[in-house]
This record gives sequence, structure tokens and C-alpha cells, in this order.
Amino acid sequence: MSKPEMEEGQDRKPEQTQSMSQEIGLLDGSIRSFVKRSGRITEAQRRAIKLLGPKYIIPFSEELLILEELFPQNRPIILEIGFGSGQATWRIAQERPEFNYLGIEVYASGVGRLIMDLELHAIENVRILQQDAIAVLRHMIAPRSLAGIHVFYPDPWPKKRHHKRRLMQYPIVFLMAQKLMPGGYLYCVTDIEEYASFAKASLDACSLLENQYEGFAPFQPWRPETRFENLAKEAGNQHFELFYRKN
Repeated sequence: MSKPEMEEGQDRKPEQTQSMSQEIGLLDGSIRSFVKRSGRITEAQRRAIKLLGPKYIIPFSEELLILEELFPQNRPIILEIGFGSGQATWRIAQERPEFNYLGIEVYASGVGRLIMDLELHAIENVRILQQDAIAVLRHMIAPRSLAGIHVFYPDPWPKKRHHKRRLMQYPIVFLMAQKLMPGGYLYCVTDIEEYASFAKASLDACSLLENQYEGFAPFQPWRPETRFENLAKEAGNQHFELFYRKN
């Protein structure tokens, strides 16, 4: 792990932290937290990206973003990692207009769907990055610049040999924490109990963050339910919430 990514806070690690080679793999992109597959995209979604992409989509760069130049109004910025179809994203942006939102999603269908909803509801405080979230965090987001980070229903990668791909492991949690301003929050939700415990151990191990509750957090009333949450409820699964703030 490079020095700039370890310069703030402690490197105290949970028991399930991956080997150093795997940590480096996540950070240098040789290991991904997702698998890029060709999903189904509708013609309307494709058209939205083509015609409206320049308005909403920020091109990837290895230079830091000047965040105050991205939005019509200068407000604190929330980063969402893996917004899926974007249904929670645009609703939160609409109901909490005191923030600006950067949404990261690698799949074009979700990007197109969110753009369509942003246009339909005339939402101006959302921008999109169609890129690997770890690359965005490393290269485009300055330290201590975010008011919050949302990670709703990340891929749990349940097989042990795939745990190296998990987003909520210590090296990435530490990287996220570095990007939060003091008092900024990291809010993670999952319906997989084992993954929730895994994520909690990583969060607890990060000295930059402090749990705002005794254990798992209660449902935050401003968060709309996601499509994955509805599916989880239909399957009878419980959901687990984690809410931490930066010291």
C-alpha cells in the first residue's frame, strides 16, 4: 500500500483483513470489487446516456476533482458507491437537497436509468461516475472533502475465495475514511449477516471512524428502500445497518 494512502490514522486491522498482495490488488486495480458483465440495457437508457450523459456523467481522470465546480450550487457532497438502478439515489437527492451527490456505478443500464429519473424529476444535485469506485477514491477525491459515503447493499461475495473482492474490507474502509471530512459519515447497509459482521469488524478497526450506535444502527428514516432491500424482504431476510462518523 502506498504511503499517501496510509498517512492519516492507524493501520489497525481486523482478523479478516486480506493478505498484503490482495490489499495492493484492490488498490491498484488488479483485483476488482465487481465483475464487469454485459447486462441488458434498454434503448431508452442507451439514448439517455448518449444525449444527456455530458450533463450528468463526469469523465474519469487521475486528477483530483474540483468538487465545487461540478454542481450549480456549492453544498456538502455525499458519495454513493454502487447505486444500482439509482432509485434510492434520486429520492435521497430530492428529499435532502441541502447536499450534492456523486454516484458511482459501473453498469450502463443503471447509469441510464438514473439519468432518466434525474431528468424526469428535474434533479440538479446529482452527478455520475461510471468507473471503479476504488479508482475514483484514489485518484479523484481529495482527502477530507466528503460529508458522507453511502454503500447500500454491496456485493457480499459469499464464497471464501472471493472475499478478496469485498468492498467493505479494511484497506478500502480506511481509504473511504480518509476522504471524509471531520464529522462526515459512512453509512453501509446489507441483508447478509455474515457480511455485516465482516464490514463492522473493518469499520471498528479503523481508528478514524467511530460507531454512532452500540452495534448495528437502526434504520435511518431518510433512506428510501432500495430494490435489493425489497427483494430481501420478500425473501424473509433481515437487513443490517452500520453508521459511523469520522473523528
